[in-house]
Order: sequence, then structure tokens, then C-alpha cells
Amino acid sequence: MAPVETTSLGRAPPQLAGGWEAGLILFLVLLYVGGVFANPTFFASTDALHALLRDTSRVGIIAVGMTFVIVNKDLDLSVGSTYGLVAVAFARLFSPSFLDLEITASVILCLLLGTAIGLLNGVLVTILRAPAFIATLTILFIGRGFVLALTHGQAIYYSGKADEFPLFFHLGETNVLGFNNQIIVFACVVALGAVVLAKTRWGYETLATGGNEQAAVYAGIPARWVRIRAYLISSLCATLAALLSAAQDKGVTPLYGVSWELTVIASVVIGGASILGGRGRVIGSCLGAAVVVLVDKVLREGWPITRIVVIDGENIAVNARFTLPAGAVLVFLGLLLVIAVLIEPYLIRRQVAGRFWAWLRGRPPPPAYEMGGVALEGVQTKGAMASDRELTATGFGKFLARRDALAVILTILLWLTGLTLRPDYWWNLSNTFAILLNYTELALIAVGLTYVIAAGDIDLSVGAVLALSGSTAAYFLKVLGADPMTAVAMGLIVGMLAGLVNATVTVGFKLPAFIATLGMFYIARGLAAWFVAGQQLTGWPEGYNLLGRKANDVLLHFGFSLPPGFLRTVAEVVSVQTIWMFFVALVAGLVLAYSPFGLKVLSTGGNLRASAYAGINTNRVRFLALLLSALCASMAGIINVAYFRSFNPVAGQFRELDAIASVIIGGGSIFGGYGTIIGSLAGAAAITLVRALLQLNVQGFTMPQHWINVFIGVILIVAVLVDIWVRQANIFGRMRSFLAQRGQRSETSHGR
Repeated sequence: MAPVETTSLGRAPPQLAGGWEAGLILFLVLLYVGGVFANPTFFASTDALHALLRDTSRVGIIAVGMTFVIVNKDLDLSVGSTYGLVAVAFARLFSPSFLDLEITASVILCLLLGTAIGLLNGVLVTILRAPAFIATLTILFIGRGFVLALTHGQAIYYSGKADEFPLFFHLGETNVLGFNNQIIVFACVVALGAVVLAKTRWGYETLATGGNEQAAVYAGIPARWVRIRAYLISSLCATLAALLSAAQDKGVTPLYGVSWELTVIASVVIGGASILGGRGRVIGSCLGAAVVVLVDKVLREGWPITRIVVIDGENIAVNARFTLPAGAVLVFLGLLLVIAVLIEPYLIRRQVAGRFWAWLRGRPPPPAYEMGGVALEGVQTKGAMASDRELTATGFGKFLARRDALAVILTILLWLTGLTLRPDYWWNLSNTFAILLNYTELALIAVGLTYVIAAGDIDLSVGAVLALSGSTAAYFLKVLGADPMTAVAMGLIVGMLAGLVNATVTVGFKLPAFIATLGMFYIARGLAAWFVAGQQLTGWPEGYNLLGRKANDVLLHFGFSLPPGFLRTVAEVVSVQTIWMFFVALVAGLVLAYSPFGLKVLSTGGNLRASAYAGINTNRVRFLALLLSALCASMAGIINVAYFRSFNPVAGQFRELDAIASVIIGGGSIFGGYGTIIGSLAGAAAITLVRALLQLNVQGFTMPQHWINVFIGVILIVAVLVDIWVRQANIFGRMRSFLAQRGQRSETSHGR
């Protein structure tokens, strides 16, 4: 009998570290050497290496926890705000100016806070089934609102009291060996995390769940608990990093943790983890953190230059340092995130390095990585039940069965609430239209985002694109002295270019939309600050400001005067931007509801695969939807600059949160397949009225601005849960059916 031939699959991939980590170490060395040549006064010193390791420690500790989440095929956008919130909580608990607790009680309460945040994230994503990026993005904004509200925008220091507890605060100081104790803590966390992920059952369950969750469940793995556990680990790692920062700085500022989620996600993906789940190593993630921190330091430190200064007619050479403008580092970090995510499908999964090395040695190429889980992914058809109820309803019930009816009713109730609380303010026509001006910007963004969400995607960059378009227009008006039409055109073009990048990366490179637009969120925000050098610009021709003025002001500018009467009264309160917004909304609503393209958008979001089988070019539909979203955000940015007659780099902040909440409250499904412009406009009105009510002065009390962002975050997550459980899972209908069946069984038993 001839021997049976077997085919070798080669050696199993290394679990703790491998060739990717070796490549990262080589890249780190080359990057550091480049820093030495660019800025020898800083990078050639031992202090620079020590600072790099110290700063990498905190980012790396959070990256350890994020590795478990990303390997699980999830995402945690809340780590930065968790880091900041825990640090602020520690300062409030420990500082003599506030609660003045002992160090042990302060640390325990901070650990409990971190645990609660992790559990909340895990429950929202697993049990309540909210999309990970929506749930953790909401926690990010809520946490950031708490940070600003608890600090009142001011730093909190406690250096005097810290001297009484040297054991804890020595964690942030240099030891007798000459390096910071945070590095030791970092090494211990890395060692523990690497062993747990690579060598224990916890790690096996994490890798299996991320690789194919359904198969993991069939194998008896508690996938839901595994995902909750990963969020707990992530949150506790962020908590530990925050406590180390509290020990080092002996104080906290409101900027703690800002944009750290971007840094940490980029670190983990650069370290070799797959954004599609099922693969990642802790050591690689920590080396990726070192790469990101080193790139950040090289960019921020700049390089020495010599400038010539003329003093009393003499040229004097002065040593100076060239640094990048405000926002530039954020741009590079956003680019780094997108590039890092592209590395995974185009280099790692295709085994480019391994295939090249095998080709050099004349050996067969290594086998491709398994793309598990794709065949088991379900299609999205979750809006069908609500649509069926709408078709079968009659009379007023037909309106109530509409998914956007809730937003209309909520808007009416909120307006009546304002009228009850402050009739003197609310009933005034000019004040009503002042609220409408704030509504216009949000409504424009929500119109474009309706198409994106209905097509099954998401756009997290709309607020940043608003700022980018506005800063471009302001730059052309103020710095280049361009005419208003040129400024408007350039603002729209630059905003559309951002949308083009979003669409190309999402559709062309097949990255998840939330990752592509998250990268653009930081890139556009950084570019907006870069264009204006981080400063507020103001002072341009009145012809441009007319875009944000009342209709009567525009008529007077061109020499037309309306006679006294109703028409003039309306023209004195209705603005040009409001008229334009309603025109855009009308066109967009008709297209979405009655045109073939609108039906294609809804079909693509409802069931992407079935739509493709039906001959719909789903890629084109998604591409155009993302472009339309950028166009609407760009128009909002142009109007923002005209309305305020100035540009501030923080323009559009939190607008992505408001816009997503508007669409979801208006009946749009976060899973795609449904959305109406009327509903989104009503949702935007509800959000605007909530903000107006919270800012309303009632008997001398006004809600602080930072707490308003917390309320809006809560509204968003509630709206998403209502969409999932009330509209799609029909939980109330199921409860009524259960109670009816139980009543029938009870009557039957009594009848016997």
C-alpha cells in the first residue's frame, strides 16, 4: 500500500510575538534615528528616550485593553473620555478643594467608576445590541461632557496634599534606577496581557469570538460574556493609565484624554491586530503605541532652524525651532489611523511580506489567512415589521404607525413645554426664528446624513467637515482677500473633497464607514485649525455675510424696500439660510421618497446583498450618499461663517452627535433601510428645542453648557435603543401578545 501523502500547512503563527513585531522594532529604530538627525538637541539626549518610554506607558496600557476589544471584532471609542473622566474624578475626590478623601478611598472609587463604564459599554453592545461605534461614541461624548462640567473648564491641582501620600504618588516619579515607575507598571501589564491573550482560555475565547462569533457560540463559548469582559478590561486599563497620570502630574486639566481613542486604535492596528477581529497580539499593540507616540513627538518637537532678525539695521542670527501649525499633528494622526487600517487587508491578510520573502528564497508562498465569519453574516431586513404596520393601519393610526411620527409629536410637546415655562420669550416671533437659525445648521447636516444612514453607512465626520469648509471660506476671505463667490466655491470644493475621500476609502477600499469617517473626523478638524493657525478669524465683506442675514436685510442691501405689512414682518424674521435649508430639504425629500435613486438608497441599506443581486449598483449608491452628506455639511459650514461673521476652529463641535440623534429620533434605522427627510427635520427640531429648553432661563436658573452635551448623548443612545427594541424588535407588541395569550390560557383554565 502506497504511503498517504499529506500537505503541511507550515508552522502555526507565533502567539506572543513574530515577524511583524520585529519589523516594528526596526521601524522604531529608524524613526528614532531620523528624529536624532532632525532635532539632535532633543532626541540625542537620554531624557528624550526616557520621555518616550514614559509617555508610551500610558498609551500602551490602554492599548493592551483595546487589543482585547478589537480582537473581539468590537471597538471602544470611549477610552479617551474614560481616561479623562477617571483622572477628573480622582482630582475631585482627593483634592482638598473638593471632597478631600483619603488616597485609598479615592483610588477604589475610581476603579469602581472604570468598572461601571466598562460594564455599561459591554451591556449596551451585547445585551441591548447597540452598534459598538454608536454606543462607545455616545459614552465618549457623555464622558467628555462630564469632564468639562466637573472641571468647569479649569485645571485642578493637589500637589500639597500629594506629599502626604508618597507611596502612591511615587508611581509617577523616577526611581533609584533612573527611570519612571510607570514604565515598570507598563511592563507588568504588557506581560500579563500578552500571556492571557496568547496562552490562556480567556485568550482562546477572545480570538474565537472575534474570528467567528456564531461558530464560537456553537462550540460552547459564552460569546456575550467574552465581549463584555473585553470592554471591562479596556475600561480598567484606561482607569489604570488615568491613575498613573494623576500620580505623575498631581493635577488634571479638562484636555486629559482628548483624541486618545484615535491614538490607541491606531496603535493596536499598527501592531498587527485585525479590525475585522480574530487576530492581534498585545506586544505588537504596545510596539504600535511606541510608534504612534514617537511620530507624535517628532512632529511636535519640530527641528532647529536659524532665523535672521534685523536689530538697528544689523542682521543677527537667532536659533529657533520650527514646529508644525495648530492642528497639523491631528491631521497626521488621522492619516495614520486610516493607513494603519488599510495595512490589515492589503498587506497582512495578503501575506505581502511573507510572499516576498518566500519568492526571494524560491519557496512556495505561505497560505492566505482565513476570512472566517463572512458567510454567516446576516442581512439587514429589520425595518420590515414597522413598514407592514404602517401599510395596514387606517385613519389617524396610519400616522401613528409611521416611524417618524414620534419625532413630530415630540417636537410639538417640546415647543408647548417651552411656551409653558417662558411664554414671554417663547411666543415672541423674533425669538422663535432665532431658535430656527440654530436649527438650520443641524437640519442641513441631518438631511445629508439621512441618505448615508438609510444606505446602511454612517458619517462621523460631518461636524469636522463643517469646520473644514468654514475655515476654507474664512481663509480665502480674510487671508487671500477673495470675493464672496470664490470663498463659497472653495469652501464647498474642499468639503466635497473630504466627502470624496470618505466615499473612496469606504467603498473603494472597502473599509467600515465608521473607521473611514472617524479618520476624516480628526483630519478635517486638524486641517480646519491648521488653515486659520488655531485662531478665530473675522472681518470680511458684507456681501458674504448676507448668506446668514434676514431676508429683509438682503432686500435692503440690493435697494428693495417692502411696504409695511405681513410680508415685511415675515421678511424681517426669516433668514436666507432658513429659506435655503427648506429648499435643500424639499429637493432631498422628493428624491428620497419618489425617485428611483431614493428607492435604491433604501434598498441598499435594507439588504445590500439582495440589492446587488437585483442589479442595483450599491457601491455607486453608497458613494453618492457619502458625497451628499459632505455637501450638506459644507453648506452648513459656509452658512456658519456668514451667520456669526467669524470663524472659530471649534465650529461644528458635537454636531455629528446631534445629527445622528436627529436622524434616529426621526425614524431612521441605525442599521439602514429606512429614513425620511420629514422625520430627520423633526428630529433636528427636537434636538434644537431640547438645547433651547436646557439653556432657557427659568426663574434665574440656566443649565450649564457642558451638561447639555451629556443630555444630548443620553438622548442619542435612548433613540438608538428605541429603534432597536421598540421599532424593530417590536418589544411592546410582543409583550401585548404574550399578555393576551396568558389571559386566554387563564380563561380556558377557569372555564374548565
